[in-house]
Amino acid sequence: MNQPLNQEQLNQIIAEVQTLQLRQESELNQQQIKEILQDLNLPPELLDEALIQIRRKQALEVQQSRNKLIGFVVATSVIIGIGLTVFFHQQKSSLLANISAQQDKITLTSNNENLKNISRQTNSELVYRVTLKNAPIGKKLNLSCNWIDPNGQVVKQNQYQTREIKTSVWDTVCRYSINPTASVGNWQVQMLLEGRKISEETFVVQ
Repeated sequence: MNQPLNQEQLNQIIAEVQTLQLRQESELNQQQIKEILQDLNLPPELLDEALIQIRRKQALEVQQSRNKLIGFVVATSVIIGIGLTVFFHQQKSSLLANISAQQDKITLTSNNENLKNISRQTNSELVYRVTLKNAPIGKKLNLSCNWIDPNGQVVKQNQYQTREIKTSVWDTVCRYSINPTASVGNWQVQMLLEGRKISEETFVVQ
């Protein structure tokens, strides 16, 4: 080694040599260990087996430490995942809770006139038009409508998902065709947002 050394490098070499010397002085060779065992009236022939057991225990400790670390990482990941799920669920619930119907009406397909009385002989397709407010921009909503006859039976249920919402005030519709066999009397239509009723209207079938 012909490369010149500066004073700092020399000091580092001296410190490293001293460390290695101390380590060597503190280490015992097998002959020294056997002599110590004999002094303690212990069988030296068991030295090799003892060394194997020590290495096994050390390897086991390393494996256990690794398993604990893996378990900690997995548990932390699960906790974070649960936390994020709860957070996003709460965020979604908060958004959905703010949505309500600004106005609603029942019309025919052909016009927007608000109807209260419908003749079952005309085979009319009814349109339940609802204007939502506080709709979440950039989201899609899962909506449903129940058409309920005078006996309280749900005779038709619409289930659908809206297009991606562009404005906080959003129009949506449900449809149902009244035929000549429909029950005469007071009907009701309800709109539900993921199971929560947000609007309803009544009408008379004659």
